[in-house]
Amino acid sequence: MKETFAEYRHDDPECLGVLMVNLGTPDSPSRADVRRYLKEFLWDPRVVEMARPIWWLVLNGVILNTRPSRSAAAYAKVWTEEGAPLLVHSRRQAAALQGVLEQRLPGPVKVALGMRYGNPSIASALEELRAAGAGRILVLPMYPQYSATTTASIFDAVTAELRQWRWVPEMRFVNRYHDQTGYIAALAGSVREYWREHGEAQLLVMSFHGIPREYFLAGDPYHCECHKTARLLGEALELPTERYRVTFQSRLGPKEWLKPYTDETLKALPAEGVRQVDVLCPGFSADCLETLEEVAMENRETFLEAGGERYRYIPCLNDRPEHMTALADLVLRHTQGWPETAADYSHEAGEHERTERLARARALGAER
Repeated sequence: MKETFAEYRHDDPECLGVLMVNLGTPDSPSRADVRRYLKEFLWDPRVVEMARPIWWLVLNGVILNTRPSRSAAAYAKVWTEEGAPLLVHSRRQAAALQGVLEQRLPGPVKVALGMRYGNPSIASALEELRAAGAGRILVLPMYPQYSATTTASIFDAVTAELRQWRWVPEMRFVNRYHDQTGYIAALAGSVREYWREHGEAQLLVMSFHGIPREYFLAGDPYHCECHKTARLLGEALELPTERYRVTFQSRLGPKEWLKPYTDETLKALPAEGVRQVDVLCPGFSADCLETLEEVAMENRETFLEAGGERYRYIPCLNDRPEHMTALADLVLRHTQGWPETAADYSHEAGEHERTERLARARALGAER
């Protein structure tokens, strides 16, 4: 068993911890690093629900011998001097959320970033929170819409790590925020800002990451939550339903995934008379490979080659101030009742309590 909290002192200060988690990224766009990342990602039973022996053969015998080279080339297209776009944006989000929460919370708070796959790991982020004295932790998956393939997988990873801890902190978990007022307002604001600068296209395509259709039929609520997000965003933008489309991207393998597919929709639109489109990805909290390479690059080529005239990608919310405000609202709502969020929280009272606690412990024979 991992001995966490081994250096506990009775006068240690405490804070509220926020564990921000996103999908993850390889350490570099090299084939070796991409292969290592894909192996971790695709071996997750939440991602691929298939008998393990059969999937092991497919994954190790076929996919990991072919896909890493293609994926590495795709990552190389979007890699920046700072690193992978998802990691760059996620770090900025964590820093921005830290700043907003420090302004709005009466008590101390620490935001730590972890990735479900790759680095920084969930284990390292939890250790960062432990070192900061976070006895209460809110887990914040950066997935607005719930799916077992994403949100539930984070739950699995967090609890697997905590099974090794002797002293488990108080925990709360954000399940979804697909219809949160602030999130919808932030999406609408980003679209309006883009339209003020560039003008409106004929059609707004809302492209969400897909999941296999059989997962939806098994009870995964993701499909319904994507459509609710789209409906609320359409209403916020005062768009009639014929002015926007909901599509699903990033399918893998021969099985049927959620439809309509983004690439096939874009290929068909020019024949329907739609020559100008704006594309938004409301299911992604930060720009990443799937938005920048697949949607902004590959799908643009698909649309233009099919006869489209103008294709524009509207960036994800990333660390936009209104996005950070919405996430802070989410944190405050889910941490109600914890000491650091109480209006009467006092740093002085907390320090006094720690001093007295240490004195009582020493009176009972404790060394620290």
